[in-house]
Amino acid sequence: MNSRNRGKNTGDDTLFSSEKQLGKLRLAVQDMHYLLTREYPEKSASVLVGHRYRLKPRQIQAVRGASASEQQLYQRKSKQQKASDLKGKTVYLDGFNVLILLESLLSEAYIFEGLDRCFRDLSEVHGTYKRVNQTLKAIELVEAFYRKNEIQKLIWVFDQPVSNSGRIKQIILDFSRENNLNWEAELQYNPDKFLVESSEIIISSDAWILDHCKEWFNLIGYLIEEESPPVNLLKTY
Repeated sequence: MNSRNRGKNTGDDTLFSSEKQLGKLRLAVQDMHYLLTREYPEKSASVLVGHRYRLKPRQIQAVRGASASEQQLYQRKSKQQKASDLKGKTVYLDGFNVLILLESLLSEAYIFEGLDRCFRDLSEVHGTYKRVNQTLKAIELVEAFYRKNEIQKLIWVFDQPVSNSGRIKQIILDFSRENNLNWEAELQYNPDKFLVESSEIIISSDAWILDHCKEWFNLIGYLIEEESPPVNLLKTY
């Protein structure tokens, strides 16, 4: 797998770095929240908000990721677990969601904190996962979290249809063996469905998973607070 960064796209500084653009983004998130709470479809709401604030596609993507209805926020918060709840537990980790987000964070790409206090980026797999310079560091951050919270077992779940998923699974297993970790890694054709049907605590920032799983933990928020990695963070509220 090629080694590279997962940092900012060309033009992201123009879209997100100024107070004017950030202010516009926050207003758009407020409007999206209003519309979603009144049961507007997400796509229609994002079109309305995008037109109103003259947003570019990547800005609309950030707004959609950061937004949620009042009901979604209430339900997500009610299912969120604390770090102290993890000791001795088996935890499932949404592999590509978490790994790519951590790689983006460590590459100093823009990371957006949404209304649900979850963190999201603008990266996409597009059917192929490529290892980057920050992959090992991202895995090491997960190791630090795993050890500090005395988790009994951590299971990484990756999308089998994504090219190179078998390779990153093997990287995780090799890292686990070398560092004496009780980790597993598996491939699933429909990992989102697999995760929400699990009775264990789930680590993900995927909105659909958060809405449908039984319990979840905000790993990225925890790592930002506990490990203090360099992060190019934008709050959207």
